[in-house]
Amino acid sequence: MKKFCLLWLCLNFGLYGWAAPIDIRQSVMINGIHQWIHIKGKDSTMPVLLFLHGGPGNSAMGYADKFTHELQRHFMVVMWDQRESGKTATLNTSGVSLTVDVVVKDAYDMINYLRERFAQNKIYLMGHSWGGFLALYVAAKYPDAIKGCFALAPMVYQQRSEREMLQVMWDEASERKDTDAIKELGSVHIPFESGEQLYYHRKWLSKKMGSPVAGKSFVLKWSVKWLSLFNEGSAINLFEAAPEIKCPVYFFVGSRDYQTSSKLTEAYFQAVKAEKKDLFWFTNSAHSLNLTEPTKLQDLVISLKDKP
Repeated sequence: MKKFCLLWLCLNFGLYGWAAPIDIRQSVMINGIHQWIHIKGKDSTMPVLLFLHGGPGNSAMGYADKFTHELQRHFMVVMWDQRESGKTATLNTSGVSLTVDVVVKDAYDMINYLRERFAQNKIYLMGHSWGGFLALYVAAKYPDAIKGCFALAPMVYQQRSEREMLQVMWDEASERKDTDAIKELGSVHIPFESGEQLYYHRKWLSKKMGSPVAGKSFVLKWSVKWLSLFNEGSAINLFEAAPEIKCPVYFFVGSRDYQTSSKLTEAYFQAVKAEKKDLFWFTNSAHSLNLTEPTKLQDLVISLKDKP
């Protein structure tokens, strides 16, 4: 009976090309350290989609299914905990200083690992916020490896976005004579010089967007590890650093997103030269459109797959 079952499996999964669903959690050696990935999909014949989480440092592994469950029927979705993030951080420390160049090298090495592992010449990239910046930056540098780039609420010139929003919040606080806001926002400088400055900026920004306010202790702790890298990435102006992306690129933008300026993202979309490009508005969303409108996001991405 056992031999019969094995023969049946071989015939059906081999002769007819049927493949089992993929659900793999593992560490892989990327750019000198062990880095954690989770691969989920209907089968290994699907195109690879690598997701770059935001932050930096904010692993999306724990809630990925909320915005990828339908994508997993059309792609092999690869969630990745970036250097010093999530489970990668529990496996090992970085060993080198966190810089944009290091993280970009990590991303490119991960892309090449996935291309080789699944014998795919090109893969899809999707990134949110900080991850959206990385996706665009990497796609501009290495378009021959990218089949399509999906940028969700991306940082495109974050220092300018932060500076413009600081002025808006200051003006609004002055109009309503909000002395607490005026005092706290008045202490903020761009680029951020401390975790406290970042906290005050994000506190009043969250109130403006109607989002939960992150705890001060959390922001201060995050800043110890990540603020320098965030400031470095925020200083990169994609209008100049990535004026052309030689692969299809798609922007997904929340209408009420003030954290990564939706107006600035729209301006970059209009300016960037690309093999193919489009921008989609999420009218019921602010910054976290992948969580507030996950069905719309997934439907759009699926419709764009292999689109001529």
